Amino acid sequence: MDGGTAGPPAEAVRHASARSARASALAEDYVEIIADLLDTEGEARATDIARRLGVTHATAIKTIGRLKRDGLANGKPYRGVFLTEAGQALARRVRARHQTVVAFLRAVGVPPEVAELDAEGIEHHVSGPTLAAFERFLAAHPPAG
Repeated sequence: MDGGTAGPPAEAVRHASARSARASALAEDYVEIIADLLDTEGEARATDIARRLGVTHATAIKTIGRLKRDGLANGKPYRGVFLTEAGQALARRVRARHQTVVAFLRAVGVPPEVAELDAEGIEHHVSGPTLAAFERFLAAHPPAG
């Protein structure tokens, strides 16, 4: 009952998928914060990223290194972290997805603060078809002012 040559058991596939989703969510959180810091402060330093995400400086440095390795960010000595074109594109997608999820939650009556908090978890796991359904709902039911 070890799955034989048919491949990994379904449970192993689900766990691998969940680990991959967590890694993607982490990268998305970092590029979103980096983009926000660049927009508002003109620079994104590891210290500021760590503070905004509530992680240690060492954790931020390690994850920034991963972003660099994955072609999403680059750094300049004594100048902080910058997003590559791929990182900027990811940040735009993440921001748009976040805004859609928040708008949907608000449209169905979730208080603003709760919608923002819940969107942080939902935005990384919402599928394309679900996001499209949220967008259709919002088009038919525009949020109030």
